[in-house]
Amino acid sequence: MKSIILAIICVILLNSCKNKNEEPSKDMPETEEVKYASFGKAIIADDAIAATSMAAHYKTMSVGDSINSKMLAKVNSVCQTKGCWMRLSLEDGNEVMVKFKDYGFFVPKDIAGKEVIVNGRAYVKEVPIDELKHYAADAGKSEEDIATITEPKRTFSFEADGVLLKQ
Repeated sequence: MKSIILAIICVILLNSCKNKNEEPSKDMPETEEVKYASFGKAIIADDAIAATSMAAHYKTMSVGDSINSKMLAKVNSVCQTKGCWMRLSLEDGNEVMVKFKDYGFFVPKDIAGKEVIVNGRAYVKEVPIDELKHYAADAGKSEEDIATITEPKRTFSFEADGVLLKQ
């Protein structure tokens, strides 16, 4: 009797020690790794704030104020001449004008509607009339639309040192 019990205990111990190849649980969702194309300084996607949060920051800022930030937003438009600026949606009806630090890099001209992460300095400025007309011409606006620009505009701006484009 003792030998039977000892044999059962040995079988249980040996069975519990063998390597089991467990398949991942089907209840746990697989995390899909997001791929990004990088432009400018190498940055990581972690800790980027949403465009709606950034809109709240911009509303509290005055002309000349600036903060370092990393923001996730959707591209509304891009410079069609060479990709030297883009406008991002703040999801509250406002846009932020993004330029690239020292014109050190450009983004593709066909990324309107795509999601990007920009890293750099957010600030508020008053854009003069001639600069507004230049941006309108770069965006492909008609001469009539450009002629309607008659006053400087307070804008939300961003100088990006790095951009990640969601693939």
